[in-house]
Amino acid sequence: MKKAIFLVVGVVGLMFGCQNKEQFTIEGNIENPGNIKVVSLYEGETKLDSMFFGDNNKFQFVRQASQSRLLSLRVGKNRYDLIASPGETISFKADLHKDVNDYLVEGSELSKAIQPFAKERNHRDYVQDSLQGVFSKLTANSTADEIEKLRAEYKAKFADELRDYTNKAVDFSAKHNDLAGFYAISTLDPEVAEAEIIAYADRIKNEFTENRYVTQFKEETQKLKKMAIGQPAPELTSFTPSNKEVKLSSFKGKYTLVDFWASWCMPCRQENPNLVKLYNTYHTKGFDILSVSFDDNPGSWMRAIADDKLAWTHVSDLKAWSSPIVIDYRVKALPTSYMLDPNGIIIAKNLRGEELADFLKKTIK
Repeated sequence: MKKAIFLVVGVVGLMFGCQNKEQFTIEGNIENPGNIKVVSLYEGETKLDSMFFGDNNKFQFVRQASQSRLLSLRVGKNRYDLIASPGETISFKADLHKDVNDYLVEGSELSKAIQPFAKERNHRDYVQDSLQGVFSKLTANSTADEIEKLRAEYKAKFADELRDYTNKAVDFSAKHNDLAGFYAISTLDPEVAEAEIIAYADRIKNEFTENRYVTQFKEETQKLKKMAIGQPAPELTSFTPSNKEVKLSSFKGKYTLVDFWASWCMPCRQENPNLVKLYNTYHTKGFDILSVSFDDNPGSWMRAIADDKLAWTHVSDLKAWSSPIVIDYRVKALPTSYMLDPNGIIIAKNLRGEELADFLKKTIK
């Protein structure tokens, strides 16, 4: 009888061990949480789970996992990045009276490996939030022109920070040929670090083939690559308000701004006077604009063209965000724009205000 009981216990223990290999555990405690009572677990910007602190401000998350996952713990305004692999039990400890980068993590070599770079990410986010806060205060009672000027100034300030951050991410990934290096690159903004992201995806194209998160990154990068600077812009065919068919290829021979907008998009409408001025200045020198509207109401679209005195070519399929153009041109927000050279090659993206004026001044002689 005793042998039978022992056998059953052994089988149960074996089953439990197998289950552990298909899950991870994050356990820890937060010292000095103050009024904060909840800790949350995120994957990217998706909340996976959250819980109230237990005794002594302890917590535990147990999740299924067949492969390593990039995660973060969120406690109040603090973010702590981790990489959890199947079978790991990660021990985490932080003190909210201390710096956000001063935390202890054990049981996960990859989580320890990314800790130095997580500090860089936190610094970038802090600078971004600080600049955004100042910008919001300064623009509270400003005119549209003043807001646009301030936007350009603060974008330039943050651009320096992002260039430095991008370089650090590339350096870190070069030293870590594992998911820690992937983590660093995954934090980059495609708007700023397009070339670096594409280069990294090409470098690891035959690596991490079993990890679906890396596979998704590679797939997205292929889409990004299609619309990268240096690539030919895809053909675009649409119709004017008078139902005349227009092809983007007919604009070859000119520097062309492909401008995605809508009558209801206030930043787009605020930019229109600048486009009118630049069009009038450079059109006879080889510059043109093709505006593609995301309206679904032809009346609103045509009124906006007339009210803003937009003299260049306008097209729309009147399908708004259901238009196939959304996918073809990776339009995720309005306004979005691509600058094409006379051969139809993408040479710049999302230029507005003074940036666009400076670009045209330097490019078109």
